[in-house]
Amino acid sequence: MVWLGISIPFWGTALGSAIVFLMKGSINRNLEKLLLGFASGVMIAASVWSLLIPSIEMADGQGLPAWIPAAAGFFIGILFLLLLNTIISKFRIESEKQMKMQSHLGKTGMLVLVVTLHNLPEGMAVGVTFAGALIGHTGITMAGAFVLALGIAIQNLPEGAIISMPLCGMGMSRKRAFVCGVLSGAVEPLGAMLTIFLTGFIVPFLPYFLSFAAGAMIYVVVEELIPELQSHESVDIGVIGVAIGFTLMMVLDVALS
Repeated sequence: MVWLGISIPFWGTALGSAIVFLMKGSINRNLEKLLLGFASGVMIAASVWSLLIPSIEMADGQGLPAWIPAAAGFFIGILFLLLLNTIISKFRIESEKQMKMQSHLGKTGMLVLVVTLHNLPEGMAVGVTFAGALIGHTGITMAGAFVLALGIAIQNLPEGAIISMPLCGMGMSRKRAFVCGVLSGAVEPLGAMLTIFLTGFIVPFLPYFLSFAAGAMIYVVVEELIPELQSHESVDIGVIGVAIGFTLMMVLDVALS
Protein backbone atom coordinates (compact mmCIF):
# COMPACT_ATOMS: atom_id res chain seq x y z
CA MET A 1 0.00 0.00 0.00
CA VAL A 2 2.87 2.37 0.81
CA TRP A 3 4.49 1.79 -2.59
CA LEU A 4 1.17 2.57 -4.24
CA GLY A 5 0.90 5.78 -2.24
CA ILE A 6 4.35 7.12 -3.07
CA SER A 7 3.76 6.47 -6.78
CA ILE A 8 0.60 8.61 -6.90
CA PRO A 9 2.43 11.93 -7.54
CA PHE A 10 4.34 10.31 -10.42
CA TRP A 11 1.10 9.27 -12.10
CA GLY A 12 -0.18 12.81 -11.72
CA THR A 13 2.82 14.08 -13.67
CA ALA A 14 2.38 11.35 -16.30
CA LEU A 15 -1.30 12.14 -16.74
CA GLY A 16 -0.58 15.84 -17.04
CA SER A 17 2.14 15.19 -19.60
CA ALA A 18 -0.31 13.12 -21.65
CA ILE A 19 -2.34 16.27 -22.31
CA VAL A 20 0.11 16.91 -25.13
CA PHE A 21 -1.70 14.19 -27.13
CA LEU A 22 -5.09 15.83 -26.62
CA MET A 23 -4.44 19.52 -27.20
CA LYS A 24 -3.40 21.38 -30.29
CA GLY A 25 -0.91 24.21 -30.12
CA SER A 26 -0.10 25.82 -26.78
CA ILE A 27 -2.17 25.73 -23.61
CA ASN A 28 -4.95 28.30 -23.43
CA ARG A 29 -3.63 31.15 -21.29
CA ASN A 30 -6.70 31.28 -19.04
CA LEU A 31 -6.65 27.51 -18.53
CA GLU A 32 -2.95 27.63 -17.69
CA LYS A 33 -3.54 30.34 -15.08
CA LEU A 34 -6.41 28.38 -13.57
CA LEU A 35 -4.26 25.25 -13.32
CA LEU A 36 -1.31 27.15 -11.87
CA GLY A 37 -3.58 28.79 -9.31
CA PHE A 38 -5.11 25.44 -8.41
CA ALA A 39 -1.66 23.91 -7.95
CA SER A 40 -0.62 26.84 -5.75
CA GLY A 41 -3.67 26.44 -3.53
CA VAL A 42 -3.12 22.70 -3.16
CA MET A 43 0.54 23.13 -2.22
CA ILE A 44 -0.15 25.90 0.31
CA ALA A 45 -2.86 23.87 2.05
CA ALA A 46 -0.74 20.71 1.99
CA SER A 47 2.17 22.60 3.53
CA VAL A 48 0.00 23.71 6.44
CA TRP A 49 -2.28 20.75 7.19
CA SER A 50 -0.14 17.84 6.02
CA LEU A 51 3.32 19.09 7.03
CA LEU A 52 3.54 22.04 9.43
CA ILE A 53 0.71 21.07 11.78
CA PRO A 54 1.97 17.45 12.13
CA SER A 55 5.48 18.85 12.68
CA ILE A 56 4.25 21.04 15.54
CA GLU A 57 2.20 18.23 17.10
CA MET A 58 5.08 15.76 16.81
CA ALA A 59 7.58 18.18 18.38
CA ASP A 60 5.17 18.79 21.23
CA GLY A 61 4.90 15.03 21.76
CA GLN A 62 8.70 14.78 21.92
CA GLY A 63 8.82 17.37 24.67
CA LEU A 64 10.39 20.02 22.44
CA PRO A 65 9.22 23.63 22.13
CA ALA A 66 6.59 23.03 19.46
CA TRP A 67 7.54 26.01 17.32
CA ILE A 68 11.29 25.37 17.01
CA PRO A 69 11.31 22.40 14.55
CA ALA A 70 8.54 23.96 12.48
CA ALA A 71 10.26 27.34 12.21
CA ALA A 72 13.78 25.99 11.74
CA GLY A 73 12.85 23.31 9.21
CA PHE A 74 10.63 25.68 7.24
CA PHE A 75 13.35 28.33 7.01
CA ILE A 76 16.00 25.78 6.01
CA GLY A 77 13.66 24.42 3.32
CA ILE A 78 13.29 27.92 1.88
CA LEU A 79 17.05 28.51 1.95
CA PHE A 80 17.76 25.13 0.36
CA LEU A 81 15.51 25.82 -2.62
CA LEU A 82 16.86 29.36 -2.85
CA LEU A 83 20.41 28.03 -3.08
CA LEU A 84 19.34 25.34 -5.53
CA ASN A 85 17.60 27.90 -7.73
CA THR A 86 20.68 30.14 -7.65
CA ILE A 87 22.90 27.28 -8.81
CA ILE A 88 20.43 26.37 -11.55
CA SER A 89 20.24 29.98 -12.72
CA LYS A 90 24.02 30.23 -13.01
CA PHE A 91 24.13 26.94 -14.87
CA ARG A 92 21.44 28.16 -17.24
CA ILE A 93 23.29 31.40 -17.96
CA GLU A 94 26.50 29.52 -18.72
CA SER A 95 24.64 27.05 -20.93
CA GLU A 96 22.98 29.88 -22.85
CA LYS A 97 26.34 31.55 -23.40
CA GLN A 98 27.88 28.35 -24.70
CA MET A 99 24.98 27.62 -27.00
CA LYS A 100 24.46 31.30 -27.92
CA MET A 101 20.83 30.88 -26.88
CA GLN A 102 20.01 29.18 -30.16
CA SER A 103 19.71 25.54 -29.24
CA HIS A 104 16.29 24.09 -28.43
CA LEU A 105 18.14 21.26 -26.73
CA GLY A 106 19.59 23.65 -24.17
CA LYS A 107 16.23 25.22 -23.39
CA THR A 108 14.53 21.84 -23.29
CA GLY A 109 17.11 20.29 -21.01
CA MET A 110 17.02 23.24 -18.61
CA LEU A 111 13.24 23.20 -18.39
CA VAL A 112 13.18 19.51 -17.54
CA LEU A 113 16.11 19.87 -15.11
CA VAL A 114 14.48 22.71 -13.16
CA VAL A 115 11.16 20.91 -12.76
CA THR A 116 12.88 17.63 -11.90
CA LEU A 117 14.94 19.24 -9.13
CA HIS A 118 11.85 20.96 -7.77
CA ASN A 119 10.05 17.61 -7.71
CA LEU A 120 12.63 16.06 -5.39
CA PRO A 121 11.48 17.90 -2.23
CA GLU A 122 7.89 16.97 -3.07
CA GLY A 123 8.85 13.30 -3.26
CA MET A 124 10.68 13.65 0.05
CA ALA A 125 7.57 15.24 1.57
CA VAL A 126 5.48 12.24 0.54
CA GLY A 127 8.13 9.86 1.87
CA VAL A 128 8.31 11.71 5.20
CA THR A 129 4.55 11.56 5.73
CA PHE A 130 4.38 7.84 4.91
CA ALA A 131 7.37 7.26 7.19
CA GLY A 132 5.54 9.09 9.96
CA ALA A 133 2.40 7.02 9.37
CA LEU A 134 4.40 3.78 9.48
CA ILE A 135 6.14 4.76 12.71
CA GLY A 136 2.88 5.58 14.48
CA HIS A 137 2.37 7.99 17.38
CA THR A 138 3.45 10.87 15.14
CA GLY A 139 0.08 12.47 14.54
CA ILE A 140 0.23 11.41 10.88
CA THR A 141 -2.27 8.84 9.64
CA MET A 142 -1.99 6.67 6.56
CA ALA A 143 -5.07 8.44 5.20
CA GLY A 144 -3.33 11.77 5.72
CA ALA A 145 -0.27 10.53 3.87
CA PHE A 146 -2.44 9.43 0.94
CA VAL A 147 -4.18 12.82 0.95
CA LEU A 148 -0.84 14.60 0.66
CA ALA A 149 0.24 12.25 -2.16
CA LEU A 150 -3.06 12.90 -3.93
CA GLY A 151 -2.71 16.64 -3.44
CA ILE A 152 0.78 16.67 -4.95
CA ALA A 153 -0.48 14.49 -7.81
CA ILE A 154 -3.19 17.08 -8.49
CA GLN A 155 -0.53 19.77 -8.43
CA ASN A 156 1.57 17.70 -10.84
CA LEU A 157 -1.19 17.57 -13.45
CA PRO A 158 -0.64 21.13 -14.69
CA GLU A 159 3.09 20.77 -14.07
CA GLY A 160 3.30 17.82 -16.44
CA ALA A 161 1.33 19.72 -19.06
CA ILE A 162 3.48 22.82 -18.61
CA ILE A 163 6.53 20.70 -19.48
CA SER A 164 5.21 18.63 -22.38
CA MET A 165 3.24 21.34 -24.18
CA PRO A 166 6.08 23.92 -24.49
CA LEU A 167 8.49 21.18 -25.55
CA CYS A 168 6.09 20.19 -28.29
CA GLY A 169 5.82 23.84 -29.29
CA MET A 170 9.62 23.95 -29.64
CA GLY A 171 9.37 21.32 -32.38
CA MET A 172 9.77 18.16 -30.33
CA SER A 173 7.48 15.27 -31.23
CA ARG A 174 4.47 14.69 -28.97
CA LYS A 175 5.83 11.31 -27.92
CA ARG A 176 9.22 12.67 -26.88
CA ALA A 177 7.63 15.65 -25.12
CA PHE A 178 5.42 13.24 -23.19
CA VAL A 179 8.43 11.11 -22.18
CA CYS A 180 10.33 14.19 -20.97
CA GLY A 181 7.35 15.22 -18.87
CA VAL A 182 7.06 11.74 -17.37
CA LEU A 183 10.78 11.55 -16.60
CA SER A 184 10.62 14.85 -14.72
CA GLY A 185 8.26 13.18 -12.24
CA ALA A 186 10.24 9.95 -11.85
CA VAL A 187 12.43 11.54 -9.17
CA GLU A 188 9.46 11.86 -6.80
CA PRO A 189 8.94 8.17 -5.95
CA LEU A 190 12.73 7.76 -5.80
CA GLY A 191 12.98 10.57 -3.24
CA ALA A 192 10.07 9.12 -1.30
CA MET A 193 11.59 5.62 -1.21
CA LEU A 194 14.95 6.96 -0.07
CA THR A 195 13.27 8.85 2.77
CA ILE A 196 11.31 5.77 3.87
CA PHE A 197 14.42 3.58 3.82
CA LEU A 198 16.11 6.09 6.14
CA THR A 199 13.14 6.14 8.52
CA GLY A 200 15.13 4.61 11.38
CA PHE A 201 17.63 7.44 11.20
CA ILE A 202 15.22 10.34 10.74
CA VAL A 203 12.68 9.58 13.47
CA PRO A 204 14.12 12.11 15.96
CA PHE A 205 14.34 14.69 13.19
CA LEU A 206 10.97 13.97 11.56
CA PRO A 207 9.41 17.30 12.70
CA TYR A 208 12.28 19.12 10.99
CA PHE A 209 11.92 17.07 7.79
CA LEU A 210 8.18 17.77 7.64
CA SER A 211 8.64 21.52 8.03
CA PHE A 212 11.60 21.43 5.62
CA ALA A 213 9.33 19.91 2.97
CA ALA A 214 6.73 22.59 3.72
CA GLY A 215 9.30 25.34 3.22
CA ALA A 216 10.45 23.82 -0.06
CA MET A 217 6.88 23.62 -1.35
CA ILE A 218 6.06 27.19 -0.33
CA TYR A 219 9.22 28.37 -2.08
CA VAL A 220 8.06 26.77 -5.32
CA VAL A 221 4.70 28.51 -4.98
CA VAL A 222 6.18 31.95 -4.25
CA GLU A 223 9.10 31.78 -6.66
CA GLU A 224 7.61 29.93 -9.62
CA LEU A 225 3.82 29.79 -9.57
CA ILE A 226 2.60 33.12 -8.16
CA PRO A 227 4.81 35.29 -10.42
CA GLU A 228 3.43 33.39 -13.41
CA LEU A 229 -0.10 34.03 -12.16
CA GLN A 230 0.61 37.76 -11.97
CA SER A 231 1.97 38.00 -15.50
CA HIS A 232 -0.14 39.25 -18.40
CA GLU A 233 -3.90 39.47 -17.88
CA SER A 234 -6.66 37.41 -16.24
CA VAL A 235 -5.13 37.49 -12.76
CA ASP A 236 -8.56 36.86 -11.23
CA ILE A 237 -8.72 33.43 -12.88
CA GLY A 238 -5.54 32.43 -11.09
CA VAL A 239 -6.95 33.67 -7.76
CA ILE A 240 -10.05 31.53 -8.27
CA GLY A 241 -7.80 28.55 -8.97
CA VAL A 242 -5.89 29.17 -5.72
CA ALA A 243 -9.15 29.32 -3.75
CA ILE A 244 -10.45 26.08 -5.28
CA GLY A 245 -7.17 24.20 -4.81
CA PHE A 246 -6.66 25.39 -1.23
CA THR A 247 -10.24 24.59 -0.21
CA LEU A 248 -10.22 21.14 -1.82
CA MET A 249 -6.91 20.14 -0.25
CA MET A 250 -7.96 21.45 3.16
CA VAL A 251 -11.27 19.59 3.06
CA LEU A 252 -9.64 16.34 1.93
CA ASP A 253 -6.95 16.53 4.60
CA VAL A 254 -9.33 17.36 7.46
CA ALA A 255 -12.02 14.92 6.36
CA LEU A 256 -9.72 11.93 5.75
CA SER A 257 -7.12 12.46 8.47
